[in-house]
Amino acid sequence: MPYPSDHERDRPWVMRTYAGHSSAAASNELYRRNLAKGQTGLSVAFDLPTQTGYDPDHQLSRGEVGKVGVPVSHIGDMRRLFDGIPLAEANTSMTINAPAMWLLALYVSVAREQAEAEGRDVDEVLAKLTGTTQNDIIKEYLSRGTYIFPPGPSLRLITDMIAWTVHHVPKWNPINICSYHLQEAGATPTQEVAYALCTAIAVLDAVRDSGQVDQADMAKVVARISFFVNAGVRFVEEMSKMRAFTALWDEITRDRYGVTDPKARRLRYGVQVNSLGLTEAQPENNVQRIVLEMLAVSLSRGARARAIQLPAWNEALGLPRPWDQQWALRMQQVLAFETDLLEYEDIFDGSHVIQAKVDEIMTGAREEIARVQDLGGAVAAVESGYMKSQLVTSLAEYRRGMENGERILVGVNKFETTEPSPLQAEGAKAIETIDPAVEKAAVTAIEEWRTGRDNDAVERSLAALKERARTTENLFEATVDCARAGVTTGEWSGALREVFGEYRAPTGVSAAPGGSGDPGIERVRERVRATEAELGERLRILVGKPGLDGHSNGAEQVAVRARDVGFEVVYQGIRLTPEQIVAAAVQEGVHVVGLSVLSGSHLEVVPNVVDGLRAAGAGDVPVIVGGIIPPDDAALLTERGIARVFTPKDYELTDIMAGIVDLVRERNGLS
Repeated sequence: MPYPSDHERDRPWVMRTYAGHSSAAASNELYRRNLAKGQTGLSVAFDLPTQTGYDPDHQLSRGEVGKVGVPVSHIGDMRRLFDGIPLAEANTSMTINAPAMWLLALYVSVAREQAEAEGRDVDEVLAKLTGTTQNDIIKEYLSRGTYIFPPGPSLRLITDMIAWTVHHVPKWNPINICSYHLQEAGATPTQEVAYALCTAIAVLDAVRDSGQVDQADMAKVVARISFFVNAGVRFVEEMSKMRAFTALWDEITRDRYGVTDPKARRLRYGVQVNSLGLTEAQPENNVQRIVLEMLAVSLSRGARARAIQLPAWNEALGLPRPWDQQWALRMQQVLAFETDLLEYEDIFDGSHVIQAKVDEIMTGAREEIARVQDLGGAVAAVESGYMKSQLVTSLAEYRRGMENGERILVGVNKFETTEPSPLQAEGAKAIETIDPAVEKAAVTAIEEWRTGRDNDAVERSLAALKERARTTENLFEATVDCARAGVTTGEWSGALREVFGEYRAPTGVSAAPGGSGDPGIERVRERVRATEAELGERLRILVGKPGLDGHSNGAEQVAVRARDVGFEVVYQGIRLTPEQIVAAAVQEGVHVVGLSVLSGSHLEVVPNVVDGLRAAGAGDVPVIVGGIIPPDDAALLTERGIARVFTPKDYELTDIMAGIVDLVRERNGLS
């Protein structure tokens, strides 16, 4: 998107919808339909096994294949995903982080194949590739949870990728630093700006110090750094945040990295508006929330988004249908093509109200950036748990505001009376569902892929990758060799797991302050004490995250509130097998198991925990589950022995805790 200096109408931003599910073939069909409807960029959602470096037949992939995105296990899948879509003409955003180098290597390899098939110069085609790999691992440790390797090796992969793309794919954005997920995890506007910029500083310092890019080329690196931000419904605050973000980025890149070209210092960012604020109750209200949030990142010309993707109105219910995604796209098109938004200079320049809010955010962000740098930078602040504990604390404060009514959510904690929605009328299919046969087909397909390739070439490429990983050499070309040999996603990640090891990030729960003084919490705490006195032991709850779903915000808030009301809490973080959860529950002698699942895999992984407890002689321990669970699925879970099912409409955590105490008393024969 250009930034014209005259009064000509701006070009619209890149319009995307975040999409992908089931299989490469099904997602390719969806992408083609979306492009035909006027979408101008692709935004690829990968499923959780792909995001965490597992093949469909891995134990942890059970129930997760094709649920929240498309499975891409090898170059054959990538070919199918972009069949009939010329990559030299596409603008593709890929939401991929820990295996970002791998997925870009597959993408580049397919682009090379397309060039060779058309008799075009390969380097010329690669030079035309435009798009973004998300590749921000810091926020994965803080919020989203799809990390694999420890921070040091992860930063190396990012550095190698940036260096390679600057030299070979100059129009590609090799990293998309994501403040989006920080807001989802509870970040205030000041924290969102500060922690995203701390991540950018860590990445740019690593690239500068690696010796792979000349100082003269640092401006090229800075110009290819993009951001992916969140826009909440507090319109003035969110728009001011983006103006502050823009000014601070210009300041940092000029003063810290010596970039003199103002164009290279521009904040280049894309947006998905806030999914955290979408409600299951009266979900039609999400439409106006989405539109208001879109305005916050489009009205201010000097801080306007370069790309926007909008969630669908029913994402708090489950996977949106193609029609729902079309509605979200049409919102953008109406704003861009029917209104006069793009015809004017920045309409907020000179506003003393806006400038005061911008100054407030900038001052707070500078202070927080300095604090993180004093701790040793973003990586050190992750490893120490500082940033995570700050986010857990902020989210706890946000939730307390919802519960006490200080923060109003229309249709949730105020104005709850409603008419039946025709959008959810009986017989209407309100969400997309994934056929369980998708996973079986993916498992069969990858078994066939392994038998049909040159396995000697695969072993040689993996050995070369591991050998290079033990040095300081750039890993991208070795990764491309693996891609072209037919290596799978799980094999590439597994090879680097052998060299780099794996990592479990701090949960931030223990450092979060308690909710002392809240009358509701005090009442439940008294009931916990009374129950403990009758049982003669501490009440213990295990909070578990089965499967690959790394969105741990809800689980962390449940753990914090359970601790506040007096439970002894066992919380081991994300990415656990049902067997691990059962073993921990039995070993710790817990009175209740609470599971959090947001990826749609609840019907597969949750009953396995119930069955495992029964097999271990602990069938009397009740299991409860929370997540995005449609009513029909909730009924099935109840039939399978789940004691309670909670969904996003159940936002009163203290009431949930009171219900858990009732459940424990009931199971232990107490009146």
